[in-house]
Amino acid sequence: MTRPVTPGRSPRSPGGSGGKASRTYRRPKPDAARRAAFDVLRAVDERDAYANLVLPGLLRDRRMTGRDAALATELVHGTLRRQGTYDAILDRCVDRPIGEVDPPVLDVLCLGAHQLLSTRIPTHAAVSATVELARGVLGDGRAKFVNAVLRKVSARDLGEWLDEVAPPYDEDAEGHLSVVHSHPRWVVGALWDALGGGREGIEALLAADNEPPAVTLVARPGRSTLDELYAAGAEPGRWSPLAAVLPEGDPGAIAAVRDGRAGVQDEGSQLVAQALAEAPVAPVDGGERRWLDLCAGPGGKAGLLAAIATQRDVSLLAVERRHHRARLVRNAIGWNTNHQVVTADGTQPAWEPGVFDRVIADVPCSGLGALRRRPESRWRRRPEDIAELGPLQRQLLGTALGAVRPGGVVAYVTCSPHKAETRAVVDDVLATEAGEGFELVDARELFPGVTDLGAGPDVQLWPHLHGTDAMYLALLRRTV
Repeated sequence: MTRPVTPGRSPRSPGGSGGKASRTYRRPKPDAARRAAFDVLRAVDERDAYANLVLPGLLRDRRMTGRDAALATELVHGTLRRQGTYDAILDRCVDRPIGEVDPPVLDVLCLGAHQLLSTRIPTHAAVSATVELARGVLGDGRAKFVNAVLRKVSARDLGEWLDEVAPPYDEDAEGHLSVVHSHPRWVVGALWDALGGGREGIEALLAADNEPPAVTLVARPGRSTLDELYAAGAEPGRWSPLAAVLPEGDPGAIAAVRDGRAGVQDEGSQLVAQALAEAPVAPVDGGERRWLDLCAGPGGKAGLLAAIATQRDVSLLAVERRHHRARLVRNAIGWNTNHQVVTADGTQPAWEPGVFDRVIADVPCSGLGALRRRPESRWRRRPEDIAELGPLQRQLLGTALGAVRPGGVVAYVTCSPHKAETRAVVDDVLATEAGEGFELVDARELFPGVTDLGAGPDVQLWPHLHGTDAMYLALLRRTV
């Protein structure tokens, strides 16, 4: 539990000759960008908040735009991404174990270290501005401590610090990569196992995790067009025929996004939804009628599938267990009354089995494939989380298999490349009674033009190879 911060007392200047009244000392206010960044970091630490959700609202509330908003965004996301590296460096610069430094003080130190080691902000400006932040939020005594530590940090550049604090690669490869690329050691090992290969590939992947992702839009078919998004300043996407990349600006300012006719959606997420929609299914009398999204929140894939289903005169049932996420799904697909959102537990189906033509189970997972987007999650996840999620993932895939009709297809999707969350789940379920009568479909054929898709039949996307989140897709067809 975080200890409360005791504000420093406000000293008064002594009265001068002639009986002049003393003047109250007014502590300087920290600049807006650094104060905003500090407040977001505290929310992340104290409330397990996600920075990408907290920061936009805070910027709006404080009416921050332009350079201040851009600096606050860089400070928040850059500090969170490189937190492991900065902690290792700060551990050499403080007079106690880093774990004994109060979290608010450590947040200020990390903000200062990021400015000193990973931005072009001049050293004197980075130190002085961070010390003023410390005075405003921590008090004068702790500001002196922050000043002393940051002076030590500023004595070397990032490369020199890494030479000192990172273990040699040939003695401890995972430890070296963990410090240099700011990922927990166990995450480095898990990603390396999933990726395979030597040093070059894993370094490229870890480096890609530390790059801010592009803002990618999706033009939902029949509701918006790429030309509309291009007219608003977007540029063509790389892989998805529905994708556009927004180089700068607020996507919420685009009318199509604001109205829900287009959305913000990673290209990997778009590709797996389109693969399910285009996978061949056995024909039935009357054609396809019903699709199922088993874990629909927050609604990105549901919104795209609903648009495609509408064009084919098919209804979509979207299931989401949590009420607030179900509301987001309704916002994404509620424009068409032919589609339905229910708040329910996907492991306890309340629908008739074996009736859906296409089913997607985008299961809860560790999120290790989206570390670019939510950098703080790398510090929250534990190896035990993988094991704890496994039973739920298997249950949901089993439910999905039970929901599809003969000749229909099921998409098992995760935003994680961890082997225990991907092919291991699929193989385990196929080996049970629930998996009888199913076969794996070669999903690579449904990613036209996309390279580096591996040996199949499942597909794993990668940030460093495809510029997407590390989405995983296995397609299974019911044969009987």
